[in-house]
Amino acid sequence: MIGLRLVAAHPDKFERVAAGNTMLPTGDHDPGEGFRKWQKFSQETPQFNVAGTIKSGTTTTLSQAVLDAYDAPFPDESYKEGARQFPILVPTTPDDPASENNRAAWGVLSKWNKPFITLFSDSDPVTGGGDRIMQKLIPGTKGQNHTTITNGGHFLQEDQGETLAELLLKFINDNPKAQ
Repeated sequence: MIGLRLVAAHPDKFERVAAGNTMLPTGDHDPGEGFRKWQKFSQETPQFNVAGTIKSGTTTTLSQAVLDAYDAPFPDESYKEGARQFPILVPTTPDDPASENNRAAWGVLSKWNKPFITLFSDSDPVTGGGDRIMQKLIPGTKGQNHTTITNGGHFLQEDQGETLAELLLKFINDNPKAQ
């Protein structure tokens, strides 16, 4: 969501866009049970387990070293407020203060003619289907090799990092920077 808003705010700074397991919600549609549970959990759990959140969004088993790395920036609960607040920054009702900014971003993206690819996973309960919406609404998606990556959860970079990197490199090579 942050990245797509950044692209819309500064379209001249981007030659091409790859979107994976993301969306730009306006609150006009139900975000789904998985997302609502994440929001509720982020606000109500007394101990916000960052590594546990990552682990629950993957389809593969993460090593203890990887989980420890996700926890490393958060030595105690006082460091986790940003992680706790992010879920409630996502608009879930049409009158949410962030809804208008996301609608404005959609206005820019609906005219985006530069290369835009979707690389979503097959097992993300939060953003599943977002790729089809982007492919329908963003002109730059036409003719791109959109891929649904198998055996990937929400944190695609953890589950299928090498596959994701290969697809990104192919997208970059297939869509060279304009001179």
